[in-house]
Amino acid sequence: MRRSFMHTAVPLRAGIYEWMGLAVLALACILYSMDLTVLHLEVPHISADLQPTSVQLLWIIDIYGFFVAGSLITLGNLGDRIGRRLLLLIGAITFALTSVLAAF
Repeated sequence: MRRSFMHTAVPLRAGIYEWMGLAVLALACILYSMDLTVLHLEVPHISADLQPTSVQLLWIIDIYGFFVAGSLITLGNLGDRIGRRLLLLIGAITFALTSVLAAF
């Protein structure tokens, strides 16, 4: 027996809002991966300057991911209140400015 489904109109091309949404999500991902890359490239210099133990070096590398993961619950709740798009824009801009500040 064949079922018939109602077909809804699907736009063939993405509009400006879809591209803007993709750009904002890509910006957040690029910033996060760029900072992790910088951290991993600096591990030899950190090890030479601070001479951490292996456990301390593991904490230096992993604390960044732990902080981001711990912030998800708090910021997810805030995103429900003020809007996820606005929170993502605020977070991406803050993250970028903080990264530039930390670089200098």
